[in-house]
Amino acid sequence: MSKEKYSGYVPPFTVTPRAISLVAEISAQIERYAIRMEQADGLRLRKANKIRTIHSSLAIEGNRLSENQVHDILEGKHVVAPLREIQEVKNAIRTYELYTSLDPFDLKDLLKAHGVMMEALVDHPGCFRSSGVGVFEGDRCVHLAPPPMRVPELMEDLFHWLKHTPDHLLIRSCVFHYEFEFIHPFSDGNGRMGRLWQSLILGRLNPVFEHLPIENLVYANQQLYYEAIESSTQQADSGPFIDFMLNEILHALKKYQGEPLIPEVPDKVPDKVPDKLKLLHPELSDTTWEVLARIIDNPQVTAVEIGSFMGISDRMVRKHIALLRNAHIIYRHGSNKSGYWRLLDEEE
Repeated sequence: MSKEKYSGYVPPFTVTPRAISLVAEISAQIERYAIRMEQADGLRLRKANKIRTIHSSLAIEGNRLSENQVHDILEGKHVVAPLREIQEVKNAIRTYELYTSLDPFDLKDLLKAHGVMMEALVDHPGCFRSSGVGVFEGDRCVHLAPPPMRVPELMEDLFHWLKHTPDHLLIRSCVFHYEFEFIHPFSDGNGRMGRLWQSLILGRLNPVFEHLPIENLVYANQQLYYEAIESSTQQADSGPFIDFMLNEILHALKKYQGEPLIPEVPDKVPDKVPDKLKLLHPELSDTTWEVLARIIDNPQVTAVEIGSFMGISDRMVRKHIALLRNAHIIYRHGSNKSGYWRLLDEEE
């Protein structure tokens, strides 16, 4: 973790013995978490963790929607809530969908992501702030950010360091997160963007970090999160924040790899599919038969509801429904809005 080989701007930070120990522990836990994500319910667990991440990161910023409401918005369902809070969730969903296409070492990608995250929420999404900002706790200003004219240069220096320093990515991600919040480059959305960008940096260490809801634990320890930032600011050294965030990353790895399997569709449900159909259509997959089982169980069920139950997208559900219709197994009785599904060989 030496900084001797890098001669450019270096943010002030100290790697404590505690941080070194945490880096070693985290490194040992990453592969265990990766194995957990490969289990039978991995797809559904990734979806659940995505919802936790979005909900927690926005809740830290004051968004009052529940995890269930975030889930419903993700599924395209109607949610009764303040329009701004719904917009925040929709924007966050779209931004996290860009995860694999964003380069954490590219400043232009940061601006692009902010443009999506804050669309229709601020006057100039995707642009650095043009006025002074401060972080307040009640009436008390706990941090006065650098003046706006310095922001572009400070961000260029920070990204140059992030890309070229030889420090461990775990350390780099924490230092970047703190420095980003210190600079406060945007008029709004700095908290959610800082947490997203640390996750992106960690994704370069191992792809599983895309599906690790660190934000969920930060939300649970929100006061400690702000205290770590304030302590680092007072010391002019991000060491306290590094220790805090590494500890949260380790706790997240341990907590979510230990979660029990998310229940699969009960075995008795696919039994509702007549055996003769399976014999007649060996080309259809188990997933297609599960979709049919949900339809048999509830002929008025929607694609969104099936997808939510099975942990797949409603678009994928519609593909399986199309296979069932093309195989002349089901047909739609009535309109798309008020009708229901029937087996083709059912008696009227």
